[in-house]
Formats: sequence, C-alpha cells, structure tokens
Amino acid sequence: MAFAPVRALRPQDTVAVVAPSGPFDRASFDKGVEVLSSRYRPVFSERVYETYRYLAGRDEARAGELQAALDDGLVSAVFMARGGYGAMRLLPSLRLGASKALVGFSDTTALHCATQARGVRSLHGPVLTQLGRQPADVVARLFDLLEGRPVVPLAGTRTVVPGIAEGPLVGGNLSVLTRLIGTPYLPSLDGCVLLIEDVGERPYRLDRMWLHLALAGLLGRVAGVVFGEFTGCEEKDVAYSSAQVMDELAQALGVPCAAGFDIGHGDTNFPVPLGARVRLDADRRSLVFLEGLVA
Repeated sequence: MAFAPVRALRPQDTVAVVAPSGPFDRASFDKGVEVLSSRYRPVFSERVYETYRYLAGRDEARAGELQAALDDGLVSAVFMARGGYGAMRLLPSLRLGASKALVGFSDTTALHCATQARGVRSLHGPVLTQLGRQPADVVARLFDLLEGRPVVPLAGTRTVVPGIAEGPLVGGNLSVLTRLIGTPYLPSLDGCVLLIEDVGERPYRLDRMWLHLALAGLLGRVAGVVFGEFTGCEEKDVAYSSAQVMDELAQALGVPCAAGFDIGHGDTNFPVPLGARVRLDADRRSLVFLEGLVA
C-alpha cells in the first residue's frame, strides 16, 4: 500500500498545537513551544490547558480543537502537546487524512494509525512536552522532515534477525497499536516495516501484546520489525530483560529485525515519517528512508 505525502512546511508557517490526550506540565510545554517558535509560528487556544480527570479536557472539546486545526487552511501542521491517554476516545468523531503533518508519539499512535488507515503519512516524533529537552540533532531532523529535506539513516544497536526488508514504516506505541485491532483505525500491516516502542510495560505484558498481534494474523504479514526504546519495561529481581523477551519473540517470527533505535520515550526521540517507504538492513542495524514525509 502506498501512503500519500503531506505538504511541506516553510519557515514561519503557522502550526497548531493541540492536546488530544492527557494533561501536561506547563513548564515542559512552554519549553517545547519555545523550540517550535524558533522555526514556525505556533498557535493554540486557552483550551489546551483544560483538564478533566486524566484527560486534557472533555472529549468534545479536545476533538473540536484537533478537527479545527486539521480543517484550518492557514495551519500547515498539527503538533501534539503530550501523550498519556485519550486520543483513541476521539477517533469516531474525527475526519483524519488531511494533507498536513500530524506530529507526536506515544498515545498519538492512535491518530497516526487512523491517518495511515486513510492512506496518508504522518510524523512520529516528539510531543511539545518532550521537544524542549531534545538534543539539537533531533530538532534539526524534525525541521528537515517537515520541510522536505533528506535525512540520514538511523542506527540501531543490535541485530535481532539478520536480513533486509523494505516497505512503508507503520506503527508506534505497542500498547496503543494493539488496542486498535479489530477496529477500522488500524492500517493494513501487509508488507510494512513495523515500528514498535513502549514505556512502563513489564516483559510479560509486552509478550502478551505481541502475541495479540500474532493471533490476530497481523505479524505474519510484515516485512520487517524495528524496535525503538522500551523505557522502564524491566521486571525487578528476575534473570531476564525486556530486550531478551522481545528478541526471542522476533526471532520466532523470523523476519528481519533490528533493535535499539532512539525512537520513543527515552532521552532522545528521533522523528521518523510513518507511511514513508524505508529499507531496514538488520545486519548493519540501519534504517534508511527511501521516502520522506512531504511531497
């Protein structure tokens, strides 16, 4: 399946910031806005600061803000304030698939998947509360992808299953991804290079989510697997690691797989264009981007 690119940004373009998921720390948010302001003109309403239980406001308000940003012809891209939880609640009321970049990760995986289900690319990258503490090369890569400049391959740390795979990069947070099984918001994984990462999930839970994908008949269709970071996913006082568990599962699947890419909840979260065609060279632990995010 081919995924349509989105339109390229230019310096000083207007970009929207929305909070479709959880409430956020104001200081971290402000730092992210400062970084974004160095290149673009971020706009957001006061509703971004609303809270309701574990959400950044009630569903209708969050959905309305996101849809307004997607529909606004003056807005060139939409950035998520934070992950957490809540984006999935909005999916039935959203019209996704617009030709502008959606930027975020973690809980934003629900929006990424729904966007790829509509055949459009999006950008898996830092949310605003993470952006302010990212190194300069991450920020530069973010701007390069949004503006259509080529980016260098990303390097992992270990080969799990040797081989080379090509296909569109699809996925994101494993927990969110598996919650979309059986819904119309999960894109086809046929021939894709599957990206997964997670945070705070013990190894047996990672095993269970992987098995859910397998039992649903989805893993047997992928061309390759990329493991991002699994942050805070270790079990105390055991003789095995989350990496050992995930490696064993990938080895049983048998498609090319490399691990240790700086994508996810760690200190460094390199942005990657979902839906864009990539080449995974697991032997060299390299992820090469054959396509970009934008037209």
